[in-house]
Amino acid sequence: MSADAAMLAVEDLHVRFGDVHAVRGVSFAVGGGESFGIVGESGSGKTTVLRAVAGLYDEWTGTIRVAGRVVGKSRDRAFRKLAQMVFQDPYGSLHPRHTVDRVLAEPLAIHGQGDAEARIEASLQAVGLGPEFRFRYPHQLSGGQRQRVAIARALILEPRVMLLDEPTSSLDVSVQAEILNLLSRLRAERGLTYILVTHNLAVVAHLCGRLVVMNQGRIVEAMTVEQLRARAPREAYTRQLLRASMGYDREAARGLETFD
Repeated sequence: MSADAAMLAVEDLHVRFGDVHAVRGVSFAVGGGESFGIVGESGSGKTTVLRAVAGLYDEWTGTIRVAGRVVGKSRDRAFRKLAQMVFQDPYGSLHPRHTVDRVLAEPLAIHGQGDAEARIEASLQAVGLGPEFRFRYPHQLSGGQRQRVAIARALILEPRVMLLDEPTSSLDVSVQAEILNLLSRLRAERGLTYILVTHNLAVVAHLCGRLVVMNQGRIVEAMTVEQLRARAPREAYTRQLLRASMGYDREAARGLETFD
């Protein structure tokens, strides 16, 4: 897919924090309505890529295009309306002293959007929360309910791109499935483009069609989910990641290699 035709295109992205070269020459393109995964172990650079795309870091070089438009290091309101991020920790991403109503009303006020009452109710309904949740505080919600509120906050501006940073990793296993099914439904209903960062290959297999595997700040392999399910990666690092995702095995652990 060409960068010009993609909903999101990243070309030769480098991110440095002082002497640490965290992301090294990463490039990929994601089509409109596609769900695309970035996977790797902790420290691989996957979340750094997502945060650079979201405009949360400015120590990067390369080119980032969203909807055909090159974006700079400082992002305007048009970008924030086009692309929204859902963070890993639903306990940390919501203000503890703000009600759900205020959490959802704030982006509408910032962007000068009217009809707040209807938009808030519609966003809550979209994520499976009734009107009784509107004036609750985060401490009155379960982890899954908090993440639903975070997704509702991202949806309320009607973005075209959702940046998902490990959206289920802080949740119980039973709740993870509910959130993944919710995200799948929302993408199908709204034609959303997802970029999902995770270390969990099962999550990628459930939600994505294509993925890249990162290690030491670089993309080591690009593959389809069909190849992932068939356990047919080309690279030794990806094969090791697959084995690790199947659970702890003493013999397999003894054979783990370090890839630089």
